[in-house]
Amino acid sequence: MKKQFIVAGLAGLLALSLAGCTSNGGTTTPSTSDTAATSATAAGGTVGVAMPNKTSSRWVADGNAVQSGLEALGYQVDLEYAGDDIPTQTQQIDQMITKGVKLLIIASIDGTALTSQLASAKAAGIPVIAYDRLINGSPDVDFYVSFDNYKVGVAQANSLLYGLGLTNKDGSKAANPPAGPLDIELFAGSPDDNNATFFWNGAMDTLKPYFDDGTLVVKSGQTDFAQCAITRWLLESAQTRMDNLLTSAYGGNGAGLKGVLSPYDGLSRGIINAMTNVGMGPDIAGGLPVVTGQDAEIESVALINQGVQFSTIFKDTRKLADQAVKTAQEILAGNTPTANNTTDYNNGVKIVPSYLLDVDTINKEDIQSKLIDSGYWTQSQVDNGQA
Repeated sequence: MKKQFIVAGLAGLLALSLAGCTSNGGTTTPSTSDTAATSATAAGGTVGVAMPNKTSSRWVADGNAVQSGLEALGYQVDLEYAGDDIPTQTQQIDQMITKGVKLLIIASIDGTALTSQLASAKAAGIPVIAYDRLINGSPDVDFYVSFDNYKVGVAQANSLLYGLGLTNKDGSKAANPPAGPLDIELFAGSPDDNNATFFWNGAMDTLKPYFDDGTLVVKSGQTDFAQCAITRWLLESAQTRMDNLLTSAYGGNGAGLKGVLSPYDGLSRGIINAMTNVGMGPDIAGGLPVVTGQDAEIESVALINQGVQFSTIFKDTRKLADQAVKTAQEILAGNTPTANNTTDYNNGVKIVPSYLLDVDTINKEDIQSKLIDSGYWTQSQVDNGQA
């Protein structure tokens, strides 16, 4: 981790991440009302796309990419963002069904809250693709497109082990690992998001040998998913929990804390906020603990570039959007969509056929090759922490 950085710059980036979480998450993209109004004239009809929020840069990127891909094929797109409000999302989907969309692509806020909407879609002959988050408790989910979420958890845990010096980047044992026990803390995602348990299970299975032999210790004793879960993946909630952990287990100043397993960049920034608020930082003796993440959000990529956050898991939403569009095209053409997993994603009612994509771990040295050179972010965006 980089040992020199400008404190004011860190404060600005962290403030930006907090401000970003209060932006207009329920705002519909300007073109969607016009799109819906003109859907009858579209050669391929209208596809409804429901996204959770606009506070996360990744969901904005997902929505834009899905819309662009569908429009390139001649479809109109009704793209809606729900501001992480379940009643808003259910209402938006109800309206899409009433308007007669040909297919629904849904990234759900709560994977258990859409049963009646999917039943209505089924009755109207509207296929449903669950996007990145599996919709649970319904027989009316036709397909699931996502990343291999268990492997995401494995990658996060491996990155934590690498940051702690216990392994090399490729996962092999380090030649001279630090002597344990090493104190870490665990965070989990939202309990209403099916992916959160996959992330958790992948990470815990990977870390278990290090817990068993005493190399890693969770000093707070909070090792159950329910204790570590952050509802709605909120940055502020993660910061509050980290505040409480620092006070209760680390004397209020984080002494001895070596690492934090975080499953999402927004949570990572909240965790880092809490630590910097008690005087921890890369320019302080011992530096910040290793903090993992996910989604390669630009605010966190900037922090990784400064040596503040250690890593993130890059899920290239361009590839996910492209796969969702391909699946939609196959379904609308009356074909069976291509799946590469038909065994692992049980939503409580059925095994949902799925297409899973691979992910990449991003450390500072990977930003140029995997994010900038690929066109996902620009150097200026990385430097400024803004999309």
